[in-house]
Amino acid sequence: METTIAAISTGNAPGGIGIVRISGPQARDVGDRVFRGKKKLRDMEGYTAALGGAFTPEGEKLDQVVALVFAGPKSYTGEDVVELSCHGGLYVTQRLLELVLQAGAQPAGPGEFTRRAFLNGKMDLTQAEAVMELIGASGEQAAREAEAGSGGALSRRVEAMAQELTQLGAHLAAWADFPEEDVPAVEHQELRQSLTQLEEELKELLSGFATGQIFREGVRTVIAGRPNAGKSTLMNLLAGCQRSIVTQYAGTTRDVVEDTVLLGGIPLRLADTAGLRETEDPVESIGVAAARERLRTAQLVLAVFDSSQLLGKEDFSLMEELSAVPAVAVVNKTDLPTQVDLEAIRQRFSHVAFLSAASGEGLGELEAQVKDLLGTGKFDPSAGTLFTARQRRQAELALESLEEARGALDLGLTLDAVTVCVEDALGALYALTGKQVSEEVVDQVFETFCVGK
Repeated sequence: METTIAAISTGNAPGGIGIVRISGPQARDVGDRVFRGKKKLRDMEGYTAALGGAFTPEGEKLDQVVALVFAGPKSYTGEDVVELSCHGGLYVTQRLLELVLQAGAQPAGPGEFTRRAFLNGKMDLTQAEAVMELIGASGEQAAREAEAGSGGALSRRVEAMAQELTQLGAHLAAWADFPEEDVPAVEHQELRQSLTQLEEELKELLSGFATGQIFREGVRTVIAGRPNAGKSTLMNLLAGCQRSIVTQYAGTTRDVVEDTVLLGGIPLRLADTAGLRETEDPVESIGVAAARERLRTAQLVLAVFDSSQLLGKEDFSLMEELSAVPAVAVVNKTDLPTQVDLEAIRQRFSHVAFLSAASGEGLGELEAQVKDLLGTGKFDPSAGTLFTARQRRQAELALESLEEARGALDLGLTLDAVTVCVEDALGALYALTGKQVSEEVVDQVFETFCVGK
């Protein structure tokens, strides 16, 4: 018999409410040993609530609680589920869990509630993975992508391709195994077109992974420029508070100041660095070296130029360093008379934004330039995207198998060889959604979950 599990499903911090979740065949019985109300939990219908108290075996009242009953299979896990909601103090919530465990429940492992939902057919593996992505979403687009995934957007997209492959494989098998029957002949040109179309669909699916990853994980971003160009002012503008010290003295920023900000919905893992210049100050020189090291590993650079000053050797040196790095030139201090050589900047940067970091004017233009450079402007999180390395690998395997199938067809090999490749591609798609997946893979997916989900 499946065990009955329990865990705290709210965060490990004081709050207005704390929830202990119980799931399994004995969920109601376990709950009844702790909860006392006007009705027994075992007698309540699903999706109903009752007010009562949580009591120790000795009859001492711990707290007033609300009990929610969800009857399987119409519950999150597909089993009977009881949720006991108490006041959200850390002691009270932890003590309530202890009482539930003493009453016969077993401690839930990481992600065990969602794992049971998967095993009981309440969701597929991509939907289960989306639950964890939603918990860790750092911005609106990432949350929308995870919500679409948990709602089955990716599953439906993959299933549509799997159905096409199933029909293709069935036609190939029928033609090979029952030539005497009235089975339509396999036309090589039509078969090639079908394989090519499926390849394009998989390539499109794979292309969205990197864009989605930007919203999920953020972009390593460096603010760079010569001293007094306005880097720290820009850092403070993006952070919405004073994260970097701003003075009129060159060399004020000597260390890397970091923060994560949202710019147009894109999480930027931002680093404000020391002004790039030659210096004999030993402390400042360490900061300059750290700035140059960050430039070499950045995914995005906001190169700041002082609009009110002529370009200097530090500016031209920065341009050279960024020749192979994705960068937006930020022409700052546009509220002052322009002295900078704009043509020289435009020749070296495909994306240029004009901004007054002191007033915030031009921030929208900077957002637009960053979106265009990163290619996130047309990202549709509701379309169904790959959002884990496991999913991407299975999609890559499916694509490789289809390319092998088309290659076998072009080489004039037997249709049996093509059929094997088609079946391999179908197996990869089934592994992606969890329709055919090993227990080891399932373990790897859920071990990354938090306890209580």
